[in-house]
Amino acid sequence: MDEIFFYLSKYIWTVISPDSLFIILLTISLLLLLLKQTKKATFLLGLLTSCALLLSFFSIGDWMLHPLESRFQHNPELPEKIDGIIVLGGSIIPDRSIEWQQLETNQYHERLSSFIQLAKLYPNAKLVFSGGNASTDKNKPTEAQVAETYFLKSGISPKRLLIENKARNTAENASYSKHLANPQPDEIWLMITTAYHTPRAIGVFCQQGWTVIPYPVDHQTLPSKLYRPGFSLLAHADHLVLASHEWLGLLAYYLSDKTQQLFPGQCQKS
Repeated sequence: MDEIFFYLSKYIWTVISPDSLFIILLTISLLLLLLKQTKKATFLLGLLTSCALLLSFFSIGDWMLHPLESRFQHNPELPEKIDGIIVLGGSIIPDRSIEWQQLETNQYHERLSSFIQLAKLYPNAKLVFSGGNASTDKNKPTEAQVAETYFLKSGISPKRLLIENKARNTAENASYSKHLANPQPDEIWLMITTAYHTPRAIGVFCQQGWTVIPYPVDHQTLPSKLYRPGFSLLAHADHLVLASHEWLGLLAYYLSDKTQQLFPGQCQKS
């Protein structure tokens, strides 16, 4: 079932993501024009133009991302003792890193820098990086291949570092990491991931019976300017795609019983 879920989620998202839908509807408009269905084509083009104009001036994606980013406390107060720190993959571009022989990341680099910072703050904590190949192309390299080298060069002791290299999505991050780290009931663990991704990540960790302290990073929104209009179609469209992906991910995880709540908060005591 996990295999089916992985591939279905990838292929369905490819079709229903906002950017894909825009191209699909634009293509349909062109076909309608070629078929001389002028009224239908005009209506559809008018709808697409209106949506593009609205998105150009208002960051609707930020409105959708902000509730996710504010679900958990940013810069949480941390205990004196931490037994382990886990960081979820998603920030490394492995094939580009290998080709250029240096670390290449996307906009989620703070996952890695926060991991190193907290590793130094808690020198006795076990450290787990979880990240495999999230692509449908099985021949692509894993994030773990690059991450291990980067962390060791950053001064992290190999004796502390556990590398999980099979996870392809958030659900597998939690299950594979739990099997690798074998956390004990009395241990305190931190979990680092991007802020808007934290609710879904916490949801799957709770479902695995692993209570962790969320440490959200990589905030994408600016609350003080959340509803202020500003012309930036590409940036606004990018955040709409991010937000749509995450909210649909929350729905898919809830419906497939990978989380107990549609909008997960702290783990519920059984």
